[in-house]
Amino acid sequence: MSSTSSLVPTLPGRSYTDPEIFEDEQAKIFERLWFCAVRAEDLPKPGAFRTVQVGRENVIVVRGRDDRLRAFLNVCRHRGARLCLEQAGEVKRTIRCAYHAWSYDLDGRLAAAPNLVKMPDIDRVAYGLVPVELREWLGYAWVCLADDPPSFEENVMGAATERLGDLASIDRYHVDKLALGRRITYTVKANWKLLVENFMECYHCATIHPELTAVLPEFAGGYAAQYYVGHGAAFADRAQGFTVDGSAGFGKLPDVAREQDRRYYAITVKPQVFVNLVPDHVILHRMFPIAVDRTVVECDWLYHPDVVASGADLSHSVELFHRVNEQDFDACERTQPGMASRAYREGGVLVPSEHHIAQFHQWVDRRLRG
Repeated sequence: MSSTSSLVPTLPGRSYTDPEIFEDEQAKIFERLWFCAVRAEDLPKPGAFRTVQVGRENVIVVRGRDDRLRAFLNVCRHRGARLCLEQAGEVKRTIRCAYHAWSYDLDGRLAAAPNLVKMPDIDRVAYGLVPVELREWLGYAWVCLADDPPSFEENVMGAATERLGDLASIDRYHVDKLALGRRITYTVKANWKLLVENFMECYHCATIHPELTAVLPEFAGGYAAQYYVGHGAAFADRAQGFTVDGSAGFGKLPDVAREQDRRYYAITVKPQVFVNLVPDHVILHRMFPIAVDRTVVECDWLYHPDVVASGADLSHSVELFHRVNEQDFDACERTQPGMASRAYREGGVLVPSEHHIAQFHQWVDRRLRG
């Protein structure tokens, strides 16, 4: 969106505080769109599983004996008991309900149940686990609860194309081949939309991100890298790497283009993923909206496998964006109470460098109107 001198209104305060609106968002956004659930390498062998909350549903992602990842609703088809209570674990042969011992193969089919041999006509597929659509991209399993999922290429991969200009620009980082160097989980006492809005703009960067603007000086001007298609913020001349003190990081990822070197790119994949690309690593955030005023964020720092295997000190590399996260989340938590104030009943305003956030607000409105 082009710059303008006018102020643009935001969403009203109740959009961030009303439990009914949050319930509507769960149903019409998180349960209908592609949701980045788990990192594939977190499920290294058959029987490994993770459970994840997607909207109002709990989903199991499990690796099958054929090495494929599959997703199912975490509900027994017999009497509705939750099957897997842990967030992560491993089963040997089947997923077994602790209530009546109905058991399911890793491909979802009903495998066994007490007295099942006396019911030979039971369709073991029809009474198997309810499947959830799953696609893999960037080394993560993305799931969609919709009966008719939207195009993955347009809605997920298309976000990278829209931001970078072409898909090759992110493919060069080979994110699916990178190794997990560090994961930090944050619980943020704020509505999920405040986090998205914060990530999309840099009007606040000069105020609360001294370490980031020291490495990316153009951010001090208030314009985020997402404001321009294909643009990556340039490193400061003195910065040797994307680190908390500007010290050297690690070697450029092999296929990153020369024009992408010493540049930072940010991508928002609605509704809950932020991707940050720098020459030697990738930082990926996954948001999990838990309540109208609470959001869990898992942040992964991903490096070339040789860097992780070498035992290299990642601390200066990780610390930069960890501080950025803490600064951002503190700002979101400071904002959340104001959403309930009469001063924000009609909402606030966006200045010219934030006008692209209005497109996000319009997108939310469209989704809720169906």
